[in-house]
Amino acid sequence: MPTNVAAARLVLEGVKAACSNCNLRELCLPIGIEPADLRKLDELVSTRRRMKRGDYLYRAGQGFESIYAIRSGFFKTDVLIEDGRDQVTGFQMTGELLGLDGISSEVHTCNAIALEDSEVCAIPFSQLEGLSRQIHTLQHHFHKVMSREIVRDHGVMMLLGTMRAEERLAAFLLNLSQRFKARGYSPAEFNLRMSRDEIGSYLGLKLETVSRAFSRFQEEGLLSVHQRKVRILNTAGLRRLMTHQRSD
Repeated sequence: MPTNVAAARLVLEGVKAACSNCNLRELCLPIGIEPADLRKLDELVSTRRRMKRGDYLYRAGQGFESIYAIRSGFFKTDVLIEDGRDQVTGFQMTGELLGLDGISSEVHTCNAIALEDSEVCAIPFSQLEGLSRQIHTLQHHFHKVMSREIVRDHGVMMLLGTMRAEERLAAFLLNLSQRFKARGYSPAEFNLRMSRDEIGSYLGLKLETVSRAFSRFQEEGLLSVHQRKVRILNTAGLRRLMTHQRSD
């Protein structure tokens, strides 16, 4: 039996998410964290969880235990509103965090759903709090992450409150472009993991409005769109849309 136990340990170590060897370390962790502290964080990451498209990472009302670093894949968060529809509240990609919604109430306030086959690292929050008190760079980093989420929420409010339909879509595409670029992917050519309907829900637009905006962007030479594959042909033109300017 000792041999079997040893083998089991090796298997567990093999599937364990190791931050020190992860190629997303620069996105998830503060730069400059000491090797000894990084080993402590390695020990904290409890599981690496693989998910199929359509799987729920967690549901609204579920008790909050962990936050999740997206190792690969793409997610959406949504809430059920009074009329029975699902309202999309965000899209999260590789190198970003999920689960922060549950920190204040210790209950998740939204659903998190995989938009493609994905993998996440689960980090027990109670243990993370203790480690953050020991590693000040880690504590500062997570304060920055939470601040970024607040700023993103404010940005969405601006989208919904002050921008016309085409401006909202332009801002959405430019934001995705910047996030893909930060992860080493092409900022000009990418696949949309979400549907037009989900984009509309997030931006406060009807499906038909989103489709018309995409068509107009193609007609004006701003984008090339084939199903879910998008190629940005004129980044400056998209930016001008957001400042109420038009090219001649």
